[in-house]
Amino acid sequence: MRDRVLTQRDLNRALLARQLLLKRGGGSLPRTLERVAGLQAQYAPSMYIGLAARLEGFERDQLTRALERRSVVQGTLLRTTVHLVSAGDYWPFALAVRRRRRESWLRSHRDAPSSAARAASAKRLRARLRGGPMRRAEIQELLGSDSGWTNGVGLWLDLVRVPPSGTWEERRADLYAAAEDWLGPADATAEAGIELLVRRYLAGFGPARPTDVADWGGLPVAEISSALDRIRLRRFRDEDGQELVDLPRAPLPDPETPAPVRFLPVWDATLLVHARRTGILPERFRTRVFNPRTPHSVHTFLVDGAVAGTWSFKASRLRLEPFGRLDPATRRELNAEGERIAALHR
Repeated sequence: MRDRVLTQRDLNRALLARQLLLKRGGGSLPRTLERVAGLQAQYAPSMYIGLAARLEGFERDQLTRALERRSVVQGTLLRTTVHLVSAGDYWPFALAVRRRRRESWLRSHRDAPSSAARAASAKRLRARLRGGPMRRAEIQELLGSDSGWTNGVGLWLDLVRVPPSGTWEERRADLYAAAEDWLGPADATAEAGIELLVRRYLAGFGPARPTDVADWGGLPVAEISSALDRIRLRRFRDEDGQELVDLPRAPLPDPETPAPVRFLPVWDATLLVHARRTGILPERFRTRVFNPRTPHSVHTFLVDGAVAGTWSFKASRLRLEPFGRLDPATRRELNAEGERIAALHR
């Protein structure tokens, strides 16, 4: 098993299966998010579109209700990016990345107020949030215009987005609560959080190199390697001879398994650089999906497990912009799958 070489096609089908893009899942929203290691959520509709691609029978109000019930939650987590995760995964993930997020922020904001000043701001905000969620403008007013919203207070006080903001119905995500109030106190350690983060990654994106896990989590490779040492693993090689690690019994479908068409949202994590090994985003198309000069992404669709074009929904109509020729059978499949996108927008 250790010497088995996995081709890019092997890794592509493994990714699709684990991300529920080969066959949709039928579990609860929290369990689905744990299976796929969460979803990026800086653009609120992305969460809904991403779940529609992965969950059988998904309807828009399922996610909004789950956010209201607090079984799932949005927070700034991996790579200082907003993610949608299960309530159970929030604290382990937050504690896993907390120290590195603070260190990164301090390096890039050397002229900002001191750590003591940020901690004092966090204490003031914490006291006010005990009275209930606050709008971003209210937080800015409390902390003062000099400190502003981005003075790092969120690194000294864990904040979560709360509904109705950050939903399909109210996309502006500007209502916040203290995570401890919204979900209860932290119930994990940083070490346990990093280990869970590694397990979630391998279950949702593996087999992978340790550097891939580190890139996704925004953590040093040394911390990832330390967690891997505590986990029972199976090992492979990729076509370049690099070692890949994986969880025992995680899916490895036949590489010839047919892959259905799927519609993905902006910033879907399967397309980011940590998953390059899978070929889900052909490199010749990367700059057409991600603008290298600005924070920009587009909706994409998959054909045979790879990005084959972009899509948009305007004036009550789904519009496709393929990167190449599509045969009639593929167009029919895209039209049928596109009904799910249309249903989300109705």
